[in-house]
Formats: sequence, C-alpha cells, structure tokens
Amino acid sequence: MTDDPTPAEAHEGLPPAEFGFPGPLRDQLVAAILDGSKTSTTGLLADYEHENEALPRVGERTVVIDSAARPVAVIEVTEVRVVPLREVDLAHALDEGEGCRTVAEWRAVHEEFWHGAQVREALGDPHFTVDDSTPVVLERFRLLTRLTAQGKTG
Repeated sequence: MTDDPTPAEAHEGLPPAEFGFPGPLRDQLVAAILDGSKTSTTGLLADYEHENEALPRVGERTVVIDSAARPVAVIEVTEVRVVPLREVDLAHALDEGEGCRTVAEWRAVHEEFWHGAQVREALGDPHFTVDDSTPVVLERFRLLTRLTAQGKTG
C-alpha cells in the first residue's frame, strides 16, 4: 500500500465501493479499511441479483466512498466466494474488522443489519430474512492507497 495520499485522479474510472449505508456504520467500516483492520466484507447474493450487478472479480479495483460520498481509498479484490451463510468461517468474520470475536457474534450483527428496514427496502422485500442456506458473497480485498480527501481543511 502507498503510505502517501494520492491525488484524486488516481481513482478516475474505477467503480465505487460502498460499505453499508451512509452514516455511523459506513463511517466505522471506512475507518477500519483505512487503518487496515478490515480486509473482508460480506454481501447478500440476493442484493447483487436485485441490482442486476456482477459479482466482484479478483483483481478488480474499486474506490471506497465515505458517508459524504467522497472517494477515500482504492482497494483491490483478492478473493471472492459464494457460500451458504452457515459456511462463513472465523477468519472471514475476524477480517471484517468489526470487532466480532466469534462467528456467532459476527452472524448476529450481520443478521440485525440484513433484517433492518434499509436492507429490506433496498431489496424491495419488507419481509426479507436470512437463514443457514442464504447465499452470501465473501470478498477479501487489500488496501492499495488512501486518496487525498477533497475539500479537507485543517
């Protein structure tokens, strides 16, 4: 990873990577990416299908967007797996950088998010739920560089 901030042009043409919804959760996740503690993430296959969006590909680079829609980093996908929720392993859960120490704790946090109103609204299903067989997309990535924040003062 580059230690020095990179000019904003470094991310031109790259698709955005948005973690969670704008607000406190996204701020926490982006901070964990920037400090190196978050190197994995989990998405619902149903979300990719609903959005008609291709799954991430190894080698793909994206621009991490913060809650203010500012590009803050470039990451590169290093691994992608689609597995049933019951197969999420401890290494993946720990590498999400959210402070969970067990798979059960990780799953409880994620189920609360996935069963929340914002996810259900985004999926167009007010009764959406997950279970052991729900397909999830496990993605690993590495931080390539931090971007210079636009309009940052101080």
